Amino acid sequence: MTTNRQMVQTDELTKMYRRGSEEIHPLRGIDVTVSEGEFLALMGPSGSGKSTLLNLIAGIDTPTKGTIIVNGVDLENLSDVELSRWRTRSIGYIFQLYNLVPVLTAWENVELPLLLLPLSKKERRQHTETALKAVGIYDRRRHYPRQLSGGQEQRVAIARAIVTDPAVILADEPTGDLDAQSEKEILELLKRLNQEFGKTLIMVTHDPQAASYADRVLHLEKGILREEVRV
Repeated sequence: MTTNRQMVQTDELTKMYRRGSEEIHPLRGIDVTVSEGEFLALMGPSGSGKSTLLNLIAGIDTPTKGTIIVNGVDLENLSDVELSRWRTRSIGYIFQLYNLVPVLTAWENVELPLLLLPLSKKERRQHTETALKAVGIYDRRRHYPRQLSGGQEQRVAIARAIVTDPAVILADEPTGDLDAQSEKEILELLKRLNQEFGKTLIMVTHDPQAASYADRVLHLEKGILREEVRV
């Protein structure tokens, strides 16, 4: 359920880098506010700045100019060590190509982020079991990624993203490598995490059908926020 509390707020967010003598501007003065419990979709053509914006919100990249406040924390005020700790606790990231460790089982992949937190073995087991059951993949917990379908791998990746109970879930083209049925199942799962568990979710997608699952759609074009469409 969406609340009036702001979970993500960016102000004049700008990213620039140089390629030889050329200046590249993935983002140009972006102002975005995402409420707690909201499901936001970011759309736009390739190179429009969608993934750059996601990485800035995650604290993976740093802006050239502007501010990012996530769950009341100004990321600019954190040291590299503090930022890493904050990211582990506060951000769940879902990648298009799953990014699972092939030599680890589904259980071990999901448990991985918890090893960075001061938790007992029993607490890690409880968190991992809860996350796997939440995404409907508990019965495949002993399987390795190569033994899973694409849809099952993405469920494991989603379980890994939610296992630390993060404030924000970021999804970068989470259905881009899936067949139509698996895509539908994953989008319904993300919607359920948003509605039943109240997770704030920001999803990058180029697919209008995927974007239709969100509460709100923002369009980026050449680093500029062009329009906002309610769905």
